[in-house]
Amino acid sequence: MTIQEVRDLFPHINAGKIYFNNAATGAFSKKVLKIVDEYLLQRSETDIDNFEKFLKTMVETKVYLGKMLNCSAERIAFGDSTSNGMNILAQGLKWHKGNSILLNDLEFPANVYPFLNLEKEGVSVDFVKSKNGIVSAKDVISSIKPNTKLISISFVQFLTGYRVDLEKIGNVCRERGIIFSVDAIQGLGAFTIDVEKYKIDFIACGTAKWLLGMQGLAFIYISEKLQQILQPKYIGWLSVEDAWNLLDYNLKLKNTAEVFQGATINALGVFGLLPSLKLFADFGYKNVEERILENSIHFTNRLLELGIHPILEKCERENLSGIISFKHDKSNLILDELKKREIYCSVREGMVRLSPHFFNTLEEIDRVTEAIKNILHVS
Repeated sequence: MTIQEVRDLFPHINAGKIYFNNAATGAFSKKVLKIVDEYLLQRSETDIDNFEKFLKTMVETKVYLGKMLNCSAERIAFGDSTSNGMNILAQGLKWHKGNSILLNDLEFPANVYPFLNLEKEGVSVDFVKSKNGIVSAKDVISSIKPNTKLISISFVQFLTGYRVDLEKIGNVCRERGIIFSVDAIQGLGAFTIDVEKYKIDFIACGTAKWLLGMQGLAFIYISEKLQQILQPKYIGWLSVEDAWNLLDYNLKLKNTAEVFQGATINALGVFGLLPSLKLFADFGYKNVEERILENSIHFTNRLLELGIHPILEKCERENLSGIISFKHDKSNLILDELKKREIYCSVREGMVRLSPHFFNTLEEIDRVTEAIKNILHVS
Protein backbone atom coordinates (compact mmCIF):
# COMPACT_ATOMS: atom_id res chain seq x y z
CA MET A 1 0.00 0.00 0.00
CA THR A 2 1.10 3.56 -0.65
CA ILE A 3 0.76 6.18 2.05
CA GLN A 4 -1.85 7.97 -0.02
CA GLU A 5 -3.92 4.79 -0.21
CA VAL A 6 -3.72 4.57 3.58
CA ARG A 7 -4.67 8.23 4.04
CA ASP A 8 -7.68 7.79 1.77
CA LEU A 9 -9.02 5.28 4.30
CA PHE A 10 -9.44 7.85 7.07
CA PRO A 11 -12.55 10.06 6.90
CA HIS A 12 -11.11 12.73 9.21
CA ILE A 13 -8.25 13.31 6.75
CA ASN A 14 -10.66 13.63 3.86
CA ALA A 15 -12.59 16.14 5.99
CA GLY A 16 -9.49 18.33 6.34
CA LYS A 17 -8.81 17.62 10.02
CA ILE A 18 -5.32 17.08 11.41
CA TYR A 19 -5.52 14.52 14.18
CA PHE A 20 -2.38 14.36 16.32
CA ASN A 21 -3.99 12.72 19.34
CA ASN A 22 -3.45 8.99 18.91
CA ALA A 23 -1.92 8.78 22.40
CA ALA A 24 -5.43 9.54 23.67
CA THR A 25 -7.70 7.80 21.17
CA GLY A 26 -6.94 6.38 17.73
CA ALA A 27 -9.02 7.25 14.68
CA PHE A 28 -11.23 4.74 12.87
CA SER A 29 -10.61 3.96 9.22
CA LYS A 30 -13.22 3.17 6.58
CA LYS A 31 -12.24 -0.48 6.94
CA VAL A 32 -13.30 -0.41 10.59
CA LEU A 33 -16.55 1.39 9.77
CA LYS A 34 -17.30 -1.19 7.07
CA ILE A 35 -16.83 -4.20 9.31
CA VAL A 36 -18.84 -2.57 12.10
CA ASP A 37 -21.72 -1.99 9.66
CA GLU A 38 -21.46 -5.61 8.55
CA TYR A 39 -21.50 -6.81 12.14
CA LEU A 40 -24.54 -4.73 13.02
CA LEU A 41 -26.37 -6.02 9.94
CA GLN A 42 -25.60 -9.58 10.95
CA ARG A 43 -26.74 -9.11 14.52
CA SER A 44 -29.91 -7.31 13.49
CA GLU A 45 -30.98 -9.25 10.41
CA THR A 46 -28.83 -11.69 8.46
CA ASP A 47 -26.97 -13.78 11.06
CA ILE A 48 -28.22 -12.73 14.47
CA ASP A 49 -26.49 -15.55 16.37
CA ASN A 50 -23.14 -15.05 14.63
CA PHE A 51 -21.11 -16.78 17.35
CA GLU A 52 -19.27 -19.12 14.98
CA LYS A 53 -18.13 -16.22 12.84
CA PHE A 54 -17.06 -14.37 15.96
CA LEU A 55 -14.92 -17.30 17.09
CA LYS A 56 -13.11 -17.39 13.74
CA THR A 57 -12.62 -13.63 13.81
CA MET A 58 -11.31 -13.75 17.37
CA VAL A 59 -8.70 -16.36 16.48
CA GLU A 60 -7.63 -14.44 13.38
CA THR A 61 -7.34 -11.24 15.40
CA LYS A 62 -5.13 -12.98 17.95
CA VAL A 63 -2.96 -14.34 15.15
CA TYR A 64 -2.37 -10.80 13.87
CA LEU A 65 -1.60 -9.58 17.40
CA GLY A 66 0.78 -12.50 17.71
CA LYS A 67 2.63 -11.29 14.62
CA MET A 68 3.20 -7.96 16.33
CA LEU A 69 4.41 -9.66 19.54
CA ASN A 70 6.22 -12.71 18.15
CA CYS A 71 4.00 -15.15 20.02
CA SER A 72 1.29 -17.68 19.29
CA ALA A 73 -2.40 -16.84 19.45
CA GLU A 74 -2.88 -19.14 22.46
CA ARG A 75 -0.69 -16.83 24.57
CA ILE A 76 -3.20 -13.98 24.16
CA ALA A 77 -6.49 -13.37 25.97
CA PHE A 78 -8.94 -10.52 25.44
CA GLY A 79 -10.28 -8.34 28.21
CA ASP A 80 -11.70 -4.87 28.67
CA SER A 81 -8.85 -2.61 29.79
CA THR A 82 -5.16 -2.31 30.57
CA SER A 83 -6.07 -1.78 34.24
CA ASN A 84 -7.92 -5.06 34.53
CA GLY A 85 -5.16 -6.79 32.62
CA MET A 86 -2.66 -5.63 35.21
CA ASN A 87 -5.03 -6.76 37.96
CA ILE A 88 -4.92 -10.29 36.53
CA LEU A 89 -1.18 -10.25 37.13
CA ALA A 90 -1.23 -8.48 40.48
CA GLN A 91 -3.94 -10.65 41.99
CA GLY A 92 -2.83 -13.93 40.43
CA LEU A 93 0.66 -14.12 41.88
CA LYS A 94 1.46 -15.54 45.29
CA TRP A 95 2.93 -12.72 47.35
CA HIS A 96 4.89 -12.85 50.54
CA LYS A 97 5.48 -10.11 53.09
CA GLY A 98 8.63 -8.30 52.08
CA ASN A 99 8.25 -8.85 48.34
CA SER A 100 8.86 -5.69 46.35
CA ILE A 101 7.51 -4.35 43.04
CA LEU A 102 9.48 -1.83 41.01
CA LEU A 103 7.60 0.89 39.10
CA ASN A 104 8.54 4.49 38.29
CA ASP A 105 7.16 7.96 38.99
CA LEU A 106 5.99 8.60 35.41
CA GLU A 107 3.74 5.57 35.00
CA PHE A 108 0.13 5.93 33.96
CA PRO A 109 -2.10 4.94 36.91
CA ALA A 110 -3.30 1.77 35.14
CA ASN A 111 0.17 0.39 35.75
CA VAL A 112 0.35 1.62 39.35
CA TYR A 113 -2.89 1.15 41.29
CA PRO A 114 -3.21 -2.63 40.75
CA PHE A 115 0.18 -2.98 42.46
CA LEU A 116 -0.32 -0.37 45.17
CA ASN A 117 -3.40 -2.40 46.08
CA LEU A 118 -1.03 -5.15 47.24
CA GLU A 119 0.55 -3.04 49.97
CA LYS A 120 -2.10 -4.24 52.41
CA GLU A 121 -0.61 -7.72 51.95
CA GLY A 122 2.82 -6.55 53.02
CA VAL A 123 4.16 -6.00 49.51
CA SER A 124 6.22 -2.84 49.05
CA VAL A 125 6.16 -0.74 45.89
CA ASP A 126 9.31 1.16 44.92
CA PHE A 127 9.36 3.98 42.40
CA VAL A 128 12.31 4.79 40.17
CA LYS A 129 12.72 8.56 40.10
CA SER A 130 12.63 10.06 36.60
CA LYS A 131 15.29 12.45 35.33
CA ASN A 132 14.13 15.23 33.02
CA GLY A 133 11.07 13.22 32.00
CA ILE A 134 13.02 10.03 31.37
CA VAL A 135 13.18 6.67 33.12
CA SER A 136 15.87 4.69 31.33
CA ALA A 137 16.56 0.98 31.41
CA LYS A 138 19.76 1.78 33.29
CA ASP A 139 17.76 3.68 35.94
CA VAL A 140 15.41 0.73 36.36
CA ILE A 141 18.16 -1.87 36.60
CA SER A 142 20.14 0.13 39.13
CA SER A 143 17.02 0.36 41.34
CA ILE A 144 16.52 -3.40 41.62
CA LYS A 145 16.73 -4.73 45.18
CA PRO A 146 17.32 -8.29 46.41
CA ASN A 147 13.60 -8.56 47.26
CA THR A 148 12.32 -7.22 43.89
CA LYS A 149 9.86 -9.80 42.60
CA LEU A 150 8.31 -7.91 39.70
CA ILE A 151 9.10 -4.98 37.43
CA SER A 152 6.31 -3.35 35.46
CA ILE A 153 6.99 -0.52 33.03
CA SER A 154 5.39 1.17 30.05
CA PHE A 155 6.94 0.41 26.67
CA VAL A 156 6.36 4.07 25.81
CA GLN A 157 5.85 6.65 28.55
CA PHE A 158 2.44 8.28 28.15
CA LEU A 159 3.51 11.81 29.05
CA THR A 160 6.90 12.34 27.41
CA GLY A 161 6.92 9.55 24.82
CA TYR A 162 10.19 8.00 26.02
CA ARG A 163 10.57 4.47 24.60
CA VAL A 164 12.47 2.31 27.03
CA ASP A 165 14.94 -0.44 26.12
CA LEU A 166 12.81 -3.47 26.97
CA GLU A 167 15.47 -5.95 25.95
CA LYS A 168 18.00 -4.59 28.40
CA ILE A 169 15.53 -4.79 31.30
CA GLY A 170 14.25 -8.18 30.21
CA ASN A 171 17.71 -9.72 30.12
CA VAL A 172 18.42 -8.61 33.70
CA CYS A 173 15.00 -9.77 34.89
CA ARG A 174 15.57 -13.21 33.40
CA GLU A 175 19.04 -13.47 34.95
CA ARG A 176 17.71 -12.54 38.39
CA GLY A 177 14.42 -14.42 38.31
CA ILE A 178 12.29 -11.26 38.31
CA ILE A 179 8.88 -11.20 36.59
CA PHE A 180 8.88 -8.66 33.76
CA SER A 181 5.59 -6.93 32.92
CA VAL A 182 4.94 -4.31 30.24
CA ASP A 183 2.12 -1.83 29.65
CA ALA A 184 2.21 -1.64 25.85
CA ILE A 185 -0.69 0.71 25.13
CA GLN A 186 1.39 3.73 24.05
CA GLY A 187 3.75 1.75 21.85
CA LEU A 188 2.10 -1.22 20.18
CA GLY A 189 0.73 -0.19 16.80
CA ALA A 190 3.51 2.32 16.34
CA PHE A 191 6.11 -0.39 17.01
CA THR A 192 6.17 -4.14 17.36
CA ILE A 193 7.43 -6.00 20.45
CA ASP A 194 9.40 -9.25 20.45
CA VAL A 195 8.34 -10.96 23.67
CA GLU A 196 10.88 -13.75 23.18
CA LYS A 197 13.84 -11.51 22.44
CA TYR A 198 12.92 -9.06 25.20
CA LYS A 199 12.11 -11.86 27.66
CA ILE A 200 8.75 -10.37 28.61
CA ASP A 201 6.53 -12.43 30.90
CA PHE A 202 3.35 -10.36 30.78
CA ILE A 203 1.79 -7.59 28.69
CA ALA A 204 -1.43 -5.66 29.20
CA CYS A 205 -2.60 -3.42 26.39
CA GLY A 206 -5.74 -1.56 25.43
CA THR A 207 -6.58 -1.33 21.73
CA ALA A 208 -8.10 2.16 21.45
CA LYS A 209 -4.92 4.18 20.90
CA TRP A 210 -2.10 3.33 18.47
CA LEU A 211 -3.79 0.05 17.49
CA LEU A 212 -6.73 2.09 16.13
CA GLY A 213 -9.29 -0.14 17.81
CA MET A 214 -12.24 0.41 20.10
CA GLN A 215 -12.51 1.46 23.70
CA GLY A 216 -13.57 -1.36 25.98
CA LEU A 217 -11.28 -3.94 24.35
CA ALA A 218 -7.82 -4.87 25.60
CA PHE A 219 -5.67 -7.98 25.69
CA ILE A 220 -3.04 -9.64 27.79
CA TYR A 221 -0.04 -11.68 26.74
CA ILE A 222 1.22 -14.21 29.25
CA SER A 223 4.21 -16.47 28.80
CA GLU A 224 3.75 -20.19 29.26
CA LYS A 225 6.23 -20.16 32.13
CA LEU A 226 4.46 -17.37 34.00
CA GLN A 227 1.06 -19.00 33.53
CA GLN A 228 2.30 -22.02 35.45
CA ILE A 229 2.52 -19.89 38.61
CA LEU A 230 -0.26 -17.36 37.95
CA GLN A 231 -3.52 -18.35 39.62
CA PRO A 232 -6.69 -17.19 37.87
CA LYS A 233 -8.67 -15.38 40.54
CA TYR A 234 -11.84 -15.15 38.47
CA ILE A 235 -13.13 -18.17 36.59
CA GLY A 236 -15.84 -18.09 33.96
CA TRP A 237 -17.63 -20.77 32.04
CA LEU A 238 -15.22 -20.40 29.10
CA SER A 239 -12.16 -20.81 31.33
CA VAL A 240 -12.49 -24.58 31.32
CA GLU A 241 -11.40 -27.15 28.75
CA ASP A 242 -14.82 -28.65 28.02
CA ALA A 243 -16.92 -25.50 28.24
CA TRP A 244 -19.77 -26.73 26.06
CA ASN A 245 -20.42 -29.78 28.21
CA LEU A 246 -22.61 -27.40 30.15
CA LEU A 247 -23.87 -29.58 33.00
CA ASP A 248 -20.66 -31.47 33.67
CA TYR A 249 -19.17 -28.78 35.97
CA ASN A 250 -15.65 -30.10 35.51
CA LEU A 251 -13.24 -27.38 36.66
CA LYS A 252 -10.39 -28.48 34.41
CA LEU A 253 -8.88 -25.16 33.41
CA LYS A 254 -7.48 -24.35 29.99
CA ASN A 255 -3.70 -24.24 29.83
CA THR A 256 -3.70 -21.34 27.38
CA ALA A 257 -4.13 -17.64 28.08
CA GLU A 258 -7.85 -18.06 27.40
CA VAL A 259 -8.30 -19.29 30.95
CA PHE A 260 -8.31 -15.57 31.78
CA GLN A 261 -10.94 -14.89 29.09
CA GLY A 262 -13.70 -16.52 31.02
CA ALA A 263 -16.91 -15.30 29.42
CA THR A 264 -18.47 -13.00 26.84
CA ILE A 265 -16.08 -10.34 25.59
CA ASN A 266 -16.41 -7.23 23.44
CA ALA A 267 -17.25 -8.96 20.16
CA LEU A 268 -17.78 -5.73 18.25
CA GLY A 269 -14.39 -4.53 19.47
CA VAL A 270 -12.73 -7.70 18.18
CA PHE A 271 -14.40 -7.37 14.77
CA GLY A 272 -13.34 -3.72 14.66
CA LEU A 273 -9.74 -4.38 15.65
CA LEU A 274 -8.99 -6.92 12.91
CA PRO A 275 -9.01 -4.51 9.93
CA SER A 276 -6.68 -2.14 11.77
CA LEU A 277 -4.24 -4.96 12.47
CA LYS A 278 -4.40 -6.01 8.83
CA LEU A 279 -3.68 -2.43 7.79
CA PHE A 280 -0.43 -2.42 9.79
CA ALA A 281 0.56 -5.75 8.28
CA ASP A 282 -0.31 -4.66 4.72
CA PHE A 283 1.66 -1.41 4.99
CA GLY A 284 4.53 -3.21 6.75
CA TYR A 285 5.41 -3.02 10.43
CA LYS A 286 8.86 -1.60 9.71
CA ASN A 287 7.39 0.98 7.36
CA VAL A 288 4.97 2.08 10.09
CA GLU A 289 7.82 2.45 12.57
CA GLU A 290 10.03 4.37 10.15
CA ARG A 291 7.30 6.85 9.29
CA ILE A 292 6.48 7.47 12.94
CA LEU A 293 10.11 8.11 13.84
CA GLU A 294 10.58 10.33 10.79
CA ASN A 295 7.55 12.35 11.87
CA SER A 296 8.80 12.69 15.45
CA ILE A 297 12.28 13.81 14.44
CA HIS A 298 10.88 16.33 11.96
CA PHE A 299 8.37 17.60 14.52
CA THR A 300 11.09 18.05 17.14
CA ASN A 301 13.27 20.01 14.73
CA ARG A 302 10.42 22.26 13.66
CA LEU A 303 9.46 23.02 17.28
CA LEU A 304 13.08 23.84 18.09
CA GLU A 305 13.02 26.38 15.27
CA LEU A 306 10.22 28.12 17.18
CA GLY A 307 12.23 28.14 20.39
CA ILE A 308 10.06 25.34 21.85
CA HIS A 309 12.00 22.51 23.49
CA PRO A 310 10.36 19.06 23.39
CA ILE A 311 11.07 16.94 26.44
CA LEU A 312 12.97 14.37 24.36
CA GLU A 313 14.88 16.81 22.16
CA LYS A 314 18.23 15.23 23.08
CA CYS A 315 17.11 11.59 23.00
CA GLU A 316 18.53 8.99 20.65
CA ARG A 317 16.35 7.64 17.87
CA GLU A 318 15.88 4.27 19.62
CA ASN A 319 14.19 6.03 22.55
CA LEU A 320 11.78 8.12 20.50
CA SER A 321 8.16 7.20 19.83
CA GLY A 322 5.12 8.79 18.23
CA ILE A 323 4.64 11.19 21.16
CA ILE A 324 6.16 14.67 21.19
CA SER A 325 5.55 16.72 24.34
CA PHE A 326 6.66 20.12 25.53
CA LYS A 327 6.02 22.31 28.53
CA HIS A 328 4.56 25.76 28.00
CA ASP A 329 2.82 28.28 30.22
CA LYS A 330 0.22 28.68 27.47
CA SER A 331 -0.48 24.98 26.99
CA ASN A 332 -4.25 25.28 27.29
CA LEU A 333 -4.32 28.25 24.94
CA ILE A 334 -2.36 26.26 22.36
CA LEU A 335 -4.77 23.34 22.75
CA ASP A 336 -7.88 25.50 22.35
CA GLU A 337 -6.55 27.52 19.44
CA LEU A 338 -5.38 24.44 17.57
CA LYS A 339 -8.81 22.91 18.01
CA LYS A 340 -10.38 25.98 16.40
CA ARG A 341 -8.17 25.23 13.40
CA GLU A 342 -9.34 21.58 13.42
CA ILE A 343 -5.98 20.39 14.73
CA TYR A 344 -6.30 17.95 17.61
CA CYS A 345 -3.85 17.12 20.40
CA SER A 346 -3.90 16.90 24.22
CA VAL A 347 -2.65 18.63 27.32
CA ARG A 348 -1.39 16.31 30.06
CA GLU A 349 0.15 17.53 33.32
CA GLY A 350 0.61 20.98 31.81
CA MET A 351 2.37 19.64 28.72
CA VAL A 352 1.18 19.89 25.15
CA ARG A 353 1.22 16.33 23.85
CA LEU A 354 1.17 15.73 20.09
CA SER A 355 0.95 12.19 18.75
CA PRO A 356 0.74 11.78 14.96
CA HIS A 357 0.42 8.27 13.54
CA PHE A 358 2.15 6.74 10.54
CA PHE A 359 -0.47 8.04 8.11
CA ASN A 360 0.26 11.62 9.09
CA THR A 361 2.71 13.56 6.93
CA LEU A 362 5.59 16.01 7.25
CA GLU A 363 3.40 18.58 5.50
CA GLU A 364 0.79 18.26 8.23
CA ILE A 365 3.49 18.69 10.86
CA ASP A 366 4.63 21.85 9.10
CA ARG A 367 1.08 23.17 9.14
CA VAL A 368 0.76 22.45 12.86
CA THR A 369 4.04 24.12 13.75
CA GLU A 370 3.06 27.13 11.65
CA ALA A 371 -0.24 27.28 13.54
CA ILE A 372 1.58 27.13 16.90
CA LYS A 373 3.88 29.91 15.69
CA ASN A 374 0.88 32.08 14.86
CA ILE A 375 -0.85 31.31 18.16
CA LEU A 376 2.23 32.31 20.15
CA HIS A 377 3.11 35.19 17.82
CA VAL A 378 6.62 33.88 17.38
CA SER A 379 8.59 36.07 14.98
